[in-house]
Amino acid sequence: MFVLDYFPTMSIYIKQSKRCLGFQLLAIVFLMIMDETEAVDAGNFKRCDQSAFCQRQRNFKPEISPYVTNIDSLRKIDNSHFALDITNTQNNKAFVLDLFALEDSTLRLKINEAQPIAERYEVPNTIEDVKAQNMIAVPNLKNGSIVFHLGDNTNIQAVISCSPFRLDIYDEKEPVFSVNSRNLMHIEHLRQKPVPKPHEEKTKPEEPENPDEEQAEQGENEEEDKQEEQEPQEEEKEESDPDDQPGMWEETFKTHTDSKPRGPESIGLDTSFVNFAHVYGIPEHADKMALKSTVGSEPYRLYNLDVFEYELDSRAALYGSIPFMIGHNSKRTVGLLWLNAAETWVDVDSTEDNKGVLGTLFGYFAGEEAVPEVNVHWMSESGVIDVYFMLGRNPADVMRQYTKLTGTPYMPPMWATTYHQSRWNYKDEQDVKTVDAGFDEHDIPYDCLWLDIEHTDGKRYFTWDTLKFPDPVQMQNALAAKGRKMVTIIDPHIKVDTNYHIYREAQNKGYFIKNKDGSEFKGWCWPGDSAYLDLTLPEVRDWWASQFVPEVYKGSTLNLFTWNDMNEPSVFNGPEITMHKDIIHGAGWEHRHVHNLYGILLQMSTVKGQLARSQGNERPFVLSRAFYIGTQKYGAIWTGDNTAEWGHLAASVPMLLSIGLCGIAHSGADVGGFFKNPDPEMLSRWYQAAAYQPFFRAHAHIDTSRREPWLYDDKYRDIIRAAIRERYELLPYWYTLFFQAHKSGEPPMRPLWYEFPADVSTFDKDDSHMVGTALLVQPVSKPNTQVTSVYLPGATGWFDVKTYQYYPSPNTVSISTPLDKIAVLQRGGTIVPRKMRVRRCSALMTHDPYTLFVAVSPQGTAVGQLYMDDGHTFGFQNLKYNYKNLLFQNNVLISKSANPDASWDSDAWLERVVFMGVSRPTKIEMTVDGQVHPLEFSYESTTRVLTVRKPGVKMQKDWSIAIQ
Repeated sequence: MFVLDYFPTMSIYIKQSKRCLGFQLLAIVFLMIMDETEAVDAGNFKRCDQSAFCQRQRNFKPEISPYVTNIDSLRKIDNSHFALDITNTQNNKAFVLDLFALEDSTLRLKINEAQPIAERYEVPNTIEDVKAQNMIAVPNLKNGSIVFHLGDNTNIQAVISCSPFRLDIYDEKEPVFSVNSRNLMHIEHLRQKPVPKPHEEKTKPEEPENPDEEQAEQGENEEEDKQEEQEPQEEEKEESDPDDQPGMWEETFKTHTDSKPRGPESIGLDTSFVNFAHVYGIPEHADKMALKSTVGSEPYRLYNLDVFEYELDSRAALYGSIPFMIGHNSKRTVGLLWLNAAETWVDVDSTEDNKGVLGTLFGYFAGEEAVPEVNVHWMSESGVIDVYFMLGRNPADVMRQYTKLTGTPYMPPMWATTYHQSRWNYKDEQDVKTVDAGFDEHDIPYDCLWLDIEHTDGKRYFTWDTLKFPDPVQMQNALAAKGRKMVTIIDPHIKVDTNYHIYREAQNKGYFIKNKDGSEFKGWCWPGDSAYLDLTLPEVRDWWASQFVPEVYKGSTLNLFTWNDMNEPSVFNGPEITMHKDIIHGAGWEHRHVHNLYGILLQMSTVKGQLARSQGNERPFVLSRAFYIGTQKYGAIWTGDNTAEWGHLAASVPMLLSIGLCGIAHSGADVGGFFKNPDPEMLSRWYQAAAYQPFFRAHAHIDTSRREPWLYDDKYRDIIRAAIRERYELLPYWYTLFFQAHKSGEPPMRPLWYEFPADVSTFDKDDSHMVGTALLVQPVSKPNTQVTSVYLPGATGWFDVKTYQYYPSPNTVSISTPLDKIAVLQRGGTIVPRKMRVRRCSALMTHDPYTLFVAVSPQGTAVGQLYMDDGHTFGFQNLKYNYKNLLFQNNVLISKSANPDASWDSDAWLERVVFMGVSRPTKIEMTVDGQVHPLEFSYESTTRVLTVRKPGVKMQKDWSIAIQ
């Protein structure tokens, strides 16, 4: 019966396997069952009503919260930290509340059991060292509340109401967050398993000594019985044991039973975004960017899972989990982080409460006709309540605050920001050579070629199939000679084979995850029987990192990088295609406590290995499928096993926007869809869209047709080539955005409201997006589209990047989008750097000249930035870079170093400047190093475009160009 629980992807492996007779017999049965399966079977994954703790938390709806704070217990731990005692009045269980003030307008609330019978799990190594901020507490015994003033910023206050407990957070006397105002806080304390009550035996009644008395008694009883028959009887109910509710101590899903040795330990809390109508975040879901109300339907689920050909418009869990939510209105932006690594469900209730539950709490809303609010109910299977509140006030502030807590995005090497070519699988070295030559023959740039699981010796990672890849070093060196890289897949499941050095060494060291009885956990994945490394242990992570040096990873070079797939982790014969929750990690924690951490721990360890092999000189690149809070520090992610359907192309935009808002700057979706075969029109449109998304990789399933661009008719090949070349032209702009993300956390791909926070019409818009501050992109995601309706926000106007046509704004316009064009517009008032000499890979463009595109606003101004470094080392950390501020005002374009102490020597020079929206000049002069000289130019009056040719100055210098 366990076969029925297998994930549909298991059928893929079965088709490939020719090594095990027993497995082939199983394959026959399995394929008979799964032959008709074309998409995810939702029955393989839990709903809330199939999760005992989700049901218990959802059903907890007291009229008054049982949690009461003792105001007399207030104690100051230090200048930024206060503590209070809380009691659950229903069971007299004691808890401790800690409130912390952190720098940059951030508060932390933590609630844990005062004296638990065992330690409750707290997520380690996730939050960065953040400076504290002074906080003052003012108790008010009369009304039973405590007001906390955050540091020197008297605008931010936190108010704890004691009976019942509630926390309200204000900014400038306006309520922003309210905690437990819906009375949904519910902490299941750790407890001993109740002993089953023995059944009471029925005893025979004693016979009376006097028979006359017996007759009299019998007569009385008969009379009483008659009366009882005439009166309605209440059914005798057995009182429910609060310590022994269904699913508390054992739970079964399909054929898998979770033994739950610690019993119930779930936590729940309601947090309200007051005066907000829109919230975003908590990826990963194949759904809209703005979170929808879950009232009467399924909550959003955060639980990393391997989901086959996932459904759209769904709140079901996917590959990654980041419990971070952003609230945005026309006045402010705020953020909330729920720090928890266990399975989590999130209910969202968006209402317009006319001075209702929350409206009555705050005098601020006394005159309002309607008060919008979003009430969020967080429900996690284990852990402690640990919440961070970020007070903003604008989108950039929240991203800075969030990435201060969780780490700023890594700085990718330049080649990682370009186009990547992949499929499952390039067959052998000759196939690799042919594909590589095909790009050169058809003049299509690319930087990296990827190899999937078939390159290994029987799915043994860190090995090569020596028949197909007899000389992998020479193969990598041949690519490197052209400036290109290679990526190989390395997954966390280790083939059980004592002749396999990775398995043998890890087993001897005791590095694998254990079953609850202490034996080695084994599950099915691509190699068949597999063991899984216990990456929660530092020594295991260090050992894994040590495998990446070329002396150990035979056949590897410094030009080989890594793809960590299946790291949710995926276990084909496990519950929900993942690990059993009650298996044990080395520190004694069950898998339920750490599940969502597993993927990031693998990526972290792999990054450490790449750093070690180059002695910390070269920037790593590691793509991960699973992700969690802080993944942005280590590398890129993608949206997993999508499908060649127009709906999946459209869904890539809101999915990537949500991921970017949660800190991950480098993310993308498989171009063309992983499953099925896209028609040429769809594939062309997908390339056009993906060229403007942070991670740009084509990838496809082993059973799909080959998709190299030159395999299509010339018409489509040329469109795909043009889309890829557009990405390479814009590399200076993309690279600058990645540097800015590394410094401040701002996502390169961002929603329109991020740049236009007061424009309410953008708050739900997720079919278009911004690339940085300057470019608005609206992909085509429907067939036979010749015209696209585009909303243009702001008041500075927009310029079509291809035709230079100007569109005033705010406005909705119709833009011609035949097959060779999508709507891409540059915002008035911005400057975008490009390199117009596109070569076969980015390494050959390092010292090529720049062109600046200056879109002048109606006010006659424009701003931009340009970042330059060597593209692959950590020299930028030692000020080996150039970062230029670009400003156009009063008809003068100025380039000035943002950091005069930084310098990187480059021969790259300024080849051209294109001004959009200016009048015809009489002369143009450049000033550099105190010298003034005239420049040549041309002017197109119909489009008001001025082109200045060959200023010739090195871009690392400071200079100015005056238009007269």
